[in-house]
Amino acid sequence: MTAYRLHYFPESGNSYKLALMLTLCGQKFEPVWTDFGGGVTRTAEWRKAVNEMGEIPVLEEDGERLTQTAPSKRHDKFGGRSSSERFEILRWLFWDNHKLTGYMATYRYHRAFTPAPDQAMLRHIRRRLDDFLGILEQHVRDRAFVVGDRATIADLSMSAYLSYPKEEAGYDFAVTHPAIHAWLASVAAIPGWRPPYDLLPGQRLKLCV
Repeated sequence: MTAYRLHYFPESGNSYKLALMLTLCGQKFEPVWTDFGGGVTRTAEWRKAVNEMGEIPVLEEDGERLTQTAPSKRHDKFGGRSSSERFEILRWLFWDNHKLTGYMATYRYHRAFTPAPDQAMLRHIRRRLDDFLGILEQHVRDRAFVVGDRATIADLSMSAYLSYPKEEAGYDFAVTHPAIHAWLASVAAIPGWRPPYDLLPGQRLKLCV
């Protein structure tokens, strides 16, 4: 059986994506809490030992360190059933990485975990994020999942940062984006699904809001 170790910190939605994917694929992993808030990922020692890119998460698979990756294909779950579905999954994954996750991660971090965030910057990011959430709201208004009639890796990736508490994100989706709220409920109904802080234990960053 493949042995996994996941270097993470609990507030990292990208860490949650990997933890959730492994869990839903029936795989166990050894959690390796990383002191992101203390700046360990910016040290030369950590980058030499774990990830030269200075990024979290890092997934070790039988001792091989992997970054910028996900284990879904290895376990033949949550992929597309046809070439058109696979194309759509990639299309939404690229959009998520560049737009939704990129902006939500930045907005949430500065809003919730920075003592004195730049308010002009937050307003700018919020405007962009409102646009991206509007795109997703329209897309899932008449469907349970992003691609096809079942959950795929696109759903797990796109829902990750939106699954953290509303106190952190500053959005109450049940009020502001009811279709996204319903879609998140569909994702949470996947057998074995667990919320972020349930899957990612360890010392938490200080909440500043």
